[in-house]
Amino acid sequence: RQALEEMRALYERNQADVSEAKSGRTDLIFLIRFRHCCLLRNQRCLLAYLYDRLLRIRALRWEYGSVLPNTIQFHMSAEEVEWFSRYKKSLATYMKSVGGEEGLDLTQDIKPPKSLYIEVRCLRDHGEFEIDDGTTILLKKNSQHFLPRWKCEQLIRQGVLEHILS
Repeated sequence: RQALEEMRALYERNQADVSEAKSGRTDLIFLIRFRHCCLLRNQRCLLAYLYDRLLRIRALRWEYGSVLPNTIQFHMSAEEVEWFSRYKKSLATYMKSVGGEEGLDLTQDIKPPKSLYIEVRCLRDHGEFEIDDGTTILLKKNSQHFLPRWKCEQLIRQGVLEHILS
């Protein structure tokens, strides 16, 4: 915001000096050019900042899944939340188009798994959780389960489950 205010002030001063330079004051041309260079520098800095924020928001989709925690969403602007939502939908559409009927979830197994099943502990009550074979498991706080890694990786990232390393 400070950079935008500075840019607005520089622009207004340049506009005033341009009208004076048109009336014959050529000594202001260097000052006008200098301010213009300052404006361009600030613009580049702001664009770099915004691009970095977009990259971080995109990484949040891969880290937390399609639902962001409220603590993170609180620090995002309305435009950033909207961009996250559009990115989430675009990624979901792509994943459905790639993997056949069920689609291919690219967010699973970000790191190659060492084993297909892992032991997990439930950190908070989550309710029923269904596995591919139709088995339903009740995820209650402090309960431990031996589940397929790809089914529970998303819940681990969301903080519902904890991987127990033996």
